[in-house]
Amino acid sequence: MSAATASGELNYRAVFLSDVHLGMRNSQAPALLDFLRYVESEQLYLVGDIVDFWKVRRGPHWPQSHNDVLQKLLRKARKGTRVVFIPGNHDDGLRDYAGMNFGGVELRRDAIHEGANGKRYLVLHGDEFDVVVRYARWLAFLGDRSYDAALALNVPLNYARRMLGLGHWSLSAFLKLKVKSAVNFIGEFEDALASEARRREADGLICGHIHHANNRMIDGIHYLNCGDWVESCTAIGERFDGQFEIIRWKEHIGQRATQAASGRWLIEAA
Repeated sequence: MSAATASGELNYRAVFLSDVHLGMRNSQAPALLDFLRYVESEQLYLVGDIVDFWKVRRGPHWPQSHNDVLQKLLRKARKGTRVVFIPGNHDDGLRDYAGMNFGGVELRRDAIHEGANGKRYLVLHGDEFDVVVRYARWLAFLGDRSYDAALALNVPLNYARRMLGLGHWSLSAFLKLKVKSAVNFIGEFEDALASEARRREADGLICGHIHHANNRMIDGIHYLNCGDWVESCTAIGERFDGQFEIIRWKEHIGQRATQAASGRWLIEAA
């Protein structure tokens, strides 16, 4: 199992992150930096779209927290964590350097991760199995702009909801699920990846790309999706007993805030 230290750190055998989109205004880099400070692992897989070069070419949003994330990743590699970077479609220019190492970071087109239980997991970003990205790149760019617009609308919408005493609600996540479910996109994507894992004689696969964290079986193939660090702030963790779980970091942040508030109340009451 993952182990928590006295300082509150979480230890895993392996951690898988994807879709951070550094260079994008909505990237949750501060939350990821918090995650990297509290979570340690023997192996760390960066499963694509870590840097959003589509955004960088249009004019980047690059605050200090984005630099801090990259520095923290390089520091983990220097301190002995095996760091494997598998580029996605937003940082696909780095695929030309697959097979090389930079600052202790291994660049790979894909990888096979052997779990503690001996099972083999194919690790890849997943855009190769997205028909829109593969065959109609201009549609992918159009979808990217629409997603940005929906994210921007989240801000005033949730401000109004807070004024009415309502909880957070994501317009972008709602639209994404509604549109993609209408064409069965997520299901087809997952089925295609499960077929690829089966073709390569793997027991499971770990991917990103669609910003939809998942952990389920598909016809005997263990399918895991890391989610993203634009909205959900999720990752996949392999515990030392070989079990995999979705790490939902917003929940960890909320729990720490609740514990801190409870501690302050006890001090004040004393």
